Amino acid sequence: MAMSQISDEELLAMAFDITKNSYAPYSGFPVGAALLLDDGTVVTGCNVENASYGLTMCAERNAVFRMVAEYGPNHKIEACAIAGRKAAPCHPCGACRQVLHEFGCKRVIVESERPDSSGTEDNVTLGAPESIDFEKILPYAFGPEDL
Repeated sequence: MAMSQISDEELLAMAFDITKNSYAPYSGFPVGAALLLDDGTVVTGCNVENASYGLTMCAERNAVFRMVAEYGPNHKIEACAIAGRKAAPCHPCGACRQVLHEFGCKRVIVESERPDSSGTEDNVTLGAPESIDFEKILPYAFGPEDL
């Protein structure tokens, strides 16, 4: 999906929306990610668990791998929004941080605490987006420029 302008709120909402496609029978913790690419394209992904836990794939890496498969490896990630269906905020794990760095992610957007936790999972009022510079997410990152 290509968009000329998208707000952090809209990107976070897209990340939350894709959580409904998550396959999380073991953790019960659906997560979604939405990547804003350097050309304005948005790519989403969700977590996919596996009975062999090590084979589980996080939403962020799922979105990045989908980006490469569908649009090629030459894009940079302007922002990655991450949302957990059942909890906020939801920050990326270490493996996801490393993969996001590989594709030049400039910032991560997470949801602040939700204002009202009484809604159902299908009727949630999202917390405000919090934008974090990537250097704060993964300081002293090792990447292609270090090889």
